[in-house]
Amino acid sequence: MIRRMAFKIQSAYLASDGLVAPLLNELDGMITVHDRLILSSQPAKEAYWAQNIWRNPIVVHIDSINDAAKKLKSIQHNWCLYSYQLHRRAKLILEKLSPVPFKSIIFPAHLSQVPIGTFTLLGDNVLLASADCSSPFPNGEPHFIEDKEGPPNRAYLKLYEALTLTGRKPQRGEFCLDVGGSPGGWAWVIQQTGADVLSIDRAPLSPSVAKFQRVSFQKRDAFSLLPEDFAQKGKTVDWLFSDLICYPEKLYEWILKWVESGVCKNFICTIKFKGKPNFMIINNFAAIPGSHVRHLFHNKNELTWFKISSSSPSGL
Repeated sequence: MIRRMAFKIQSAYLASDGLVAPLLNELDGMITVHDRLILSSQPAKEAYWAQNIWRNPIVVHIDSINDAAKKLKSIQHNWCLYSYQLHRRAKLILEKLSPVPFKSIIFPAHLSQVPIGTFTLLGDNVLLASADCSSPFPNGEPHFIEDKEGPPNRAYLKLYEALTLTGRKPQRGEFCLDVGGSPGGWAWVIQQTGADVLSIDRAPLSPSVAKFQRVSFQKRDAFSLLPEDFAQKGKTVDWLFSDLICYPEKLYEWILKWVESGVCKNFICTIKFKGKPNFMIINNFAAIPGSHVRHLFHNKNELTWFKISSSSPSGL
């Protein structure tokens, strides 16, 4: 049995491993924390550090495993489990739901339009369930079929995830900038789309990436690259990607020049932190019109900033 809660649960937020603290700093009305799941008495809001947000969760009292499955099925059919306790009982409930197996994703991929609900056991006979979650992935965790031979590092998985969430990717014939590109994980992804990519870094690309026909490289300070360099030649940049290791404030000042110039259409950049995140600079990025900031499953102590032209990204 669990104690009756003094406040109604109006939202829940799932943090990534090791990142509960920055998520707690964003939230109001915290009721309790169950491992990585934070329950709140306030309505759901966008939270930068949330891996998945449970909107309008409901407390469901159950008599048995069969009763739990029946009640969840009456709400919707597709469920994933977040388990922090009573793991065996929770797994038996999930098995009774006849869940559709969540397969590894082959990039590029389109997001499923079928909503995925999430539930957890608060006690032997009490479920918390939400049919309306922010992430299109089970528990906010996209698992891609990995290439263990082509890319020079695992950073490519961040770009896989980011592009899948936007529902868009560079097209053949488009021109992309990749700053902070060494050793070339992102350039490796970009050239696969058929786009041309200029990678900028002080360190060279891996020879396995530098050999590609659609990849070029300049050894230089990324911040010395300015939109005027392209505007004066009448050239536009279709995508600007950055996985640059730098202070977020410096990245913001540089990116703002590109946004205001109109030279570039689409941006995907990681915002990296040493220690505690600076919410003031995060808010500055988020305030750029048309922007989204979120923590990706493949991010560590960093966030990803998106600014994508045309319609809003489907998974953001």
